[in-house]
Amino acid sequence: MSFAEFLEAVRTRRRPEAAAPVLALWQDACGDWDGAHATVQHATAGAGAWVHAYLHRKGGDLANARYWYARAGRPAVDADTTTEAEREAIVRELLE
Repeated sequence: MSFAEFLEAVRTRRRPEAAAPVLALWQDACGDWDGAHATVQHATAGAGAWVHAYLHRKGGDLANARYWYARAGRPAVDADTTTEAEREAIVRELLE
């Protein structure tokens, strides 16, 4: 799946055939934070933990987000970075 195809799936609300981290980002982009969180709830490392961190940051739980960024081996995102920009960066990297 390309980034353009991801955006089209968001626009049309057509669930993509994708790994859980990308699926969770699609759910979030479609306005389903709870569904996205449920999709990566049990992720303990890697991309799933990274998306989990992003979701907690977006939800305002920064302490929990920092925990998940560490589990993912990723630095916490700068406070000036919007959640939309962060989501796009994660999607782009996961789809490379």
